[in-house]
Amino acid sequence: MFYPGIRIKELRIKQGLSQENLAEKLGMNRVNISHYERGVITKIPSDVLVKLADILQTNTDYLLGVSDNPEKSAGHQDFTEKDERDIAKRMEKIKQDLAADGGLSFYGEPLSEEAKESLLEAMEYAVRQAQRINKKYTPKKYREE
Repeated sequence: MFYPGIRIKELRIKQGLSQENLAEKLGMNRVNISHYERGVITKIPSDVLVKLADILQTNTDYLLGVSDNPEKSAGHQDFTEKDERDIAKRMEKIKQDLAADGGLSFYGEPLSEEAKESLLEAMEYAVRQAQRINKKYTPKKYREE
């Protein structure tokens, strides 16, 4: 079974960092790093994942096992400030829409806060993927012949 901690440990050692050093750079406790690496905690908050990728000089797709390419810019474009604002606006609208529905439920049971957060993270991933795909598309009239 894959979990991000496998690659976190591999890259941490490659960078010559101890768990303590990495935890300090992230502003967290060394125990958290140990739990990530051993798979005790497999769901890493997205903000921590982004910081980890930056510190370990890789990309989040590699840490998550989506890509086997550890290069920092592997398989994606960096978003401009405008792209990031657009994504943030879309996510805020999605959050408002979900909240306005009177609460989410699954099989008649209200979703826990953790489940809602997971749903929003998945939706943000989808929005970012769509943004990447759309950035790659060049309308026919602008293509070089």
